[in-house]
Amino acid sequence: MAVKIEDRPIEIVKEEVINVLIHNYSHGVISSEAFERRLDVVVAAETATIMVEQISDLDQQLDEAILEEKEKTFALNYTDEPVEESDWHINIMGGSDRNGYWDVPRNLYLISIMGGSDIDFTDARFGCKKVTIYSFTLMGGNKIYVPENVNVVCQAFSFCGGVSNKAASVAGRNAPTIVVKGFNMFGGTEISLKQTIKEKFVAFANQMKATFGAKH
Repeated sequence: MAVKIEDRPIEIVKEEVINVLIHNYSHGVISSEAFERRLDVVVAAETATIMVEQISDLDQQLDEAILEEKEKTFALNYTDEPVEESDWHINIMGGSDRNGYWDVPRNLYLISIMGGSDIDFTDARFGCKKVTIYSFTLMGGNKIYVPENVNVVCQAFSFCGGVSNKAASVAGRNAPTIVVKGFNMFGGTEISLKQTIKEKFVAFANQMKATFGAKH
C-alpha cells in the first residue's frame, strides 16, 4: 500500500520530482521555460503536494543514464587520503586563490592586509567532517565560495568591517561543516554559494538535453 504523499519525507519527494522534470526536459517533452517555471515552484515549495502537482501531466519513467550522471555531478567529493593539518594564504598588498579540484585541510588560515583571497570549495575534496577557516582581514577582503551540500558556521568578529554569510546551513548532519572564525578590521569576509541549486539543476538539465536531444 502506497504511503500518502504528504507523509513522505519532503526532501525525497523533491529529489524525485526534480528527476522527473529533468528527464522530460532532456527528452524534449517540455520547453526550457516550462522546466524552469516548474523547477522554481518545486524548489520553493513547502509541501510535497505542491511539488508533485508539477509533474502530474508528465511521464514518470526515469532514464537510468541520467540518474547515474546526476549522482556523479551532484555528489560531494570525498577522499580517503590523509588530510593535511593546515594551509596558509598570506596576502600583503596582493592576492591568492584556490579553486578547482583540491584537497581541503583541517585548518585554513587566510591573512589579508590590503589584499585578499578567493577560496572556492565547489569542486574541492573533503577528507574530514569539520574544516576550520581562520580569516583575518585588515583593509582587505576574503571571499569563500561553498557548495550547497555543506554546512557553514560563522564565528568571526569585526571592527569597522563585516562578515557576510549568504550560505544556508541546511545540508544535514552527515555533511561536512565549515567553521569560519577570525577578525575583520576595515575589511571583510564574504561567504556565498558559487552556484545556487537551481542554477546547478538548470545547467545539468541543459547538458542532458544536449546529450539526449540529439538522439531524437
